[in-house]
Amino acid sequence: MAKVELKQPIIDEIKGLLDNAVSVTVVDYRGLTVAQDTELRKQLREAGVAYKVFKNTLVKRAAEGSDYAQLDGILEGPNAIAVCKDDATAAARIIAKFAKTAPALELRGAVVEGVYYDEKAVQALSEIPSREELLGRLLGSMQSPITNLARVLNQIAEKSGDAA
Repeated sequence: MAKVELKQPIIDEIKGLLDNAVSVTVVDYRGLTVAQDTELRKQLREAGVAYKVFKNTLVKRAAEGSDYAQLDGILEGPNAIAVCKDDATAAARIIAKFAKTAPALELRGAVVEGVYYDEKAVQALSEIPSREELLGRLLGSMQSPITNLARVLNQIAEKSGDAA
């Protein structure tokens, strides 16, 4: 059996991960302890992010012809990829937050919704709140005027009741 035939199932697995992904974040995990790596994987899994380590050449081959081919330049040395299919900034948010307690973890870059971001841009992306948090803020700001109006109308009704 040729080497290419052995590698094809792995390339297919990577392609499957990349299909319909909204973001792929590349990190350098060198220097993490086993406990730190386990905790990072747990946090990413809970957020619905697939976190895997593959050979860079296989990731490059799987990404050929897709938006993720933009990652070729940073796929050097030991890397892991965090693939998200729902929340485009989830991986960057979790990894950047985790890196504050584990400085060995390094964001290398990402492709989010077809656009390549370098390390600094990914750091900025990580500060964007999740979709649910943004929707919660929007709902809160929409409810506030309604609540205030109801309170004022109630006070007017109480005053009118006292006058009668």
